[in-house]
Amino acid sequence: MKPVPALLVGLVLAVSLGACSDKREVASVGVDWTGNDIAIDAVADPEVSGVVCHLAYFNRSFIDRLQQGNWFEDPSYSALDCSAMGPITVGDIAMGSGGEEIFREGRSLIWKSLRVSRIYDGQNNALIYLAHARELQQGSGKMSLSVVPLNGADVTWSNGPPTPPSAK
Repeated sequence: MKPVPALLVGLVLAVSLGACSDKREVASVGVDWTGNDIAIDAVADPEVSGVVCHLAYFNRSFIDRLQQGNWFEDPSYSALDCSAMGPITVGDIAMGSGGEEIFREGRSLIWKSLRVSRIYDGQNNALIYLAHARELQQGSGKMSLSVVPLNGADVTWSNGPPTPPSAK
């Protein structure tokens, strides 16, 4: 195999493997005659059981790709909503202000991905979930936010509850 085609095959495989995560397609809603769809996935948080996030995003059709001329990229738009679906068990989560990524899916051949990050808000005892695109060039201001309050919920902390910010 020639070096350039071999490199392209390797990149496609890497992007495909990078898109693997714990998600389940719930629905695919057609939005126009060209075959564009809005996909809705249920995304599980690997460290927080009892919370499910529903992530909606746009899937471009073959016809749309022909019309737009951009073959290898899907739009950055997404919507996110997360809810407690029963007792919550919080495992080993990052407590820093940057949180941690729980989901990633490629939205272009190489540079762009759709991500969901979880951030713990200790001041308000809540889990914040942020969906956003990550792009190498120009970034992306397209984001969606969902909050799961933990006050009053049936919550178990695997490593013991965090220390309240005022007690530090």
